[in-house]
Amino acid sequence: MKIAIVGVTGLVGTTFLEILEKTPIHITQIILVASSKSIGKRIVFKNIPIPIITIDQAIALKPHIVLFSAGSSISLEYAPLFAAQNAVVIDNSSAWRMNKEHKLIVPEINGNILTKKDKIIANPNCSTIQMVLALHKLHELYKIKRIVVSTYQSVSGGGQKAINQLIGERENIEHTKVLPHQIDLNLIPQIDLFTENDYTKEEMKMVHETKKILNDNSIKVTATCVRVPVINSHSESVNVEFNLAIELDKVKHILKTTKGVQLIDDVKNSSYPMPINVSKKDDVFIGRVRLDSTQPNTINMWIVSDNVRKGAALNAIQIAQYVIENKLVHEAY
Repeated sequence: MKIAIVGVTGLVGTTFLEILEKTPIHITQIILVASSKSIGKRIVFKNIPIPIITIDQAIALKPHIVLFSAGSSISLEYAPLFAAQNAVVIDNSSAWRMNKEHKLIVPEINGNILTKKDKIIANPNCSTIQMVLALHKLHELYKIKRIVVSTYQSVSGGGQKAINQLIGERENIEHTKVLPHQIDLNLIPQIDLFTENDYTKEEMKMVHETKKILNDNSIKVTATCVRVPVINSHSESVNVEFNLAIELDKVKHILKTTKGVQLIDDVKNSSYPMPINVSKKDDVFIGRVRLDSTQPNTINMWIVSDNVRKGAALNAIQIAQYVIENKLVHEAY
């Protein structure tokens, strides 16, 4: 199994390597790709120094699976070239997510729709992944009518430069400003650019991706996405209205038994998920589950997850594992 990582020096790229070090996937060759300034440098993987090569060299090596985290423009240009060599490309950018020809996958929810024909698979937005993983089993039983979500997104969602900006502001050291305003001691109610309807691209990603992953265009979604001065892990306050009558105890039982989800909800002891406790963990954590006191069939919940792991690198690798286990990759073994 030859696996290539495009964008290996970034936050998600380095997390790909960290997870692959421990994965049960039998890797015969790891192919590392980054920008021109990193070509020739070596990264240690399983105690072996591996040189970083160009993307054209990687294509020539014909990997079985390619994990992309290098931005939309790189993916749009090069993912089809890998796919033409029969590689399965799993892309972490927004390039292919809403393309009707390509599937948007959270393996626990809709991995079963993948086939051997799927050569470019889209990895959803980090804030979308944690929300739909928390809600998909509830949707199967009660049918979601409307979601109102407010996100509290860490600076790691903006990459290493955004982390550097927060630390630079906090410690008064030199940094490059990549966020639209100061982030230390502040909140920024803007993630990505604004669209014509005055929602940001990040907010509209949550709207459209939720419907595609859950395969239900009737779900109404409205989002407000906020950048907060937290290094890692995104939090979300989610209000969900269902079409059918709900029972709170049953809702909590479903959440407890949903794969990839942990319920931490003991308000008497002030126990609920927080970014500081969730970072570096693979699951999506849920707390503060309660009935909405203003209308029927509606609940509030608090959802926290490591946006670089389950929100990006881990989800992509889980897609790769699904593809391998179900023999959907060309000449895998």
